[in-house]
Amino acid sequence: MPQSEKHLTFEDHNRDVTGMTYVYPVVSRRSAGVSVGINLNTNSACNWACVYCQVPDLKRGKAPLTDLVLLRKELFSMFEQIVHGDFMERFVDAGLRRLNDIAFSGNGEPTSAKLFPQAVAIAQEVLAFYGLTDKVKIVVITNGSFSHQVATQRAFQSMAQHGLGEIWFKCDRGTKEDILRINKINLDPELIITRLGQVAPLCPTWIQTCMVSWDNLPPREEEVASWLSVIERALRQSIPLQGVLLYSLARPSYQPDAPRIGRLSEEWLNQLALRIERLGLAVKVTP
Repeated sequence: MPQSEKHLTFEDHNRDVTGMTYVYPVVSRRSAGVSVGINLNTNSACNWACVYCQVPDLKRGKAPLTDLVLLRKELFSMFEQIVHGDFMERFVDAGLRRLNDIAFSGNGEPTSAKLFPQAVAIAQEVLAFYGLTDKVKIVVITNGSFSHQVATQRAFQSMAQHGLGEIWFKCDRGTKEDILRINKINLDPELIITRLGQVAPLCPTWIQTCMVSWDNLPPREEEVASWLSVIERALRQSIPLQGVLLYSLARPSYQPDAPRIGRLSEEWLNQLALRIERLGLAVKVTP
């Protein structure tokens, strides 16, 4: 098989590449290496419907009940191929053969899964078995909507206490109107700050923001300013944020408004990054 067909790429995050139910490897732009994804939302259900979402046939809802036995089997199998097998040589370009993280992301909000804490424990077990607890991160990419739940908070706390854990917390806009347009959810931005305050003290937390053009125009100044205001208010409350992961589109959206959005230039993102840095936060830009 030609290299272009078998090697993982930034543009192709096909969940079916391994034939597994829950586990899938990707080459991540942000990690500059391999991320082992865990998709607990096998029904492609999410409580948000972000305009840039790359999940086909997305529907509203929560994750189904997780088969923990199967998840454990798949994750051990994937790590055996990576650590002791030839997975990297077969599927990853030479410059990217570095295992960066286990990422709970997939086709919806991972913390909506009833057994999310148990799934995190399985990830921790696998890392410990292969001696990778202090080398490979566990990342949870979340919209924060279940941050108030005690079980979710305990899982986040466990990630920080038993290895390298990070929360990537979605915050794309700063007004109710803009959040509704981009994330398709009725949400007061003050609740974003409250939720950040619930999880950031438990586990290192980055704000994750996707900026896109709308009808070929970049975000309006008032749109950017209101988003920056959310970060400022969080900092004034001494919420311990690690920084901002700022990015734009990499792959096509499968949502109804997909024709209206586009990828922003690296120059535009870098200009916004300067404004974030003036607030005293680190910024990682992924164009």
